[in-house]
Amino acid sequence: MKKLILIVMMAFGLAAGAHAAEGGVAWDKAPDRTNDLPALQNGAKLFVNYCLNCHSAAFMRFNRLQDIGISEQQIKDNLLVGTERVGDTMRTALQAKDAKEWFGAQPPDLTLIARSRSGHGGTGADYLYTFLRTFYRDPTKATGWNNLAFPNVGMPHALWELQGERVPRFDTIQEHGHDVQVFRGWTQVSPGAMTPLQFDQNIGDLVGFLQWMGEPTQNQRVRIGAWVLLFLGVLTVIFWRLNAAFWKDVK
Repeated sequence: MKKLILIVMMAFGLAAGAHAAEGGVAWDKAPDRTNDLPALQNGAKLFVNYCLNCHSAAFMRFNRLQDIGISEQQIKDNLLVGTERVGDTMRTALQAKDAKEWFGAQPPDLTLIARSRSGHGGTGADYLYTFLRTFYRDPTKATGWNNLAFPNVGMPHALWELQGERVPRFDTIQEHGHDVQVFRGWTQVSPGAMTPLQFDQNIGDLVGFLQWMGEPTQNQRVRIGAWVLLFLGVLTVIFWRLNAAFWKDVK
């Protein structure tokens, strides 16, 4: 039974995080960078270099990245590997049989992950932003890693070289007659390639890209909606004045 539970947890990975986070820390507010083209471009680079090794984005094509200002040549030079083509979907090279052997199940597709997660009074972006920043070393786990937002996660910390190694600090308090562990902060064990501020900024970019990827036309639709409402408002005023002029001599 324990083995079955572990496999189910691995199979859902990030997608099950909202439920797992019931026992984790409160979610931090993710920055909104879906309109920030440099941030989205950096997020795309991080996604391809660190996430696409295990996770697919099977409903997104590489050439769609041109919508965020990445040229076709830049995609070819920097984001494609091996025989991939610009028109291909973002699929991982990880074989299903290897994923099952290494992780217990194939990691989930991430195309819609930012749209599908909510809870703790936050959004899917808030969950991802917290999840990706709260990994810590745990030698009791098979991967050597654990996560505060998703306790006992089966996923290792893919970005640990950027963040470095940290351990959480807890205080023990009494609550209803029981000892309760309360998270109080982090202790940096070894530095990463980035400072904590730089790492948080890059995770914000990555989460922004995941948000954009889940609904690439969202911002365009909002802009069109604003213009439509403005047009309808002006049209209402015009029709109101026409109606007044038409009926002014009618008693």
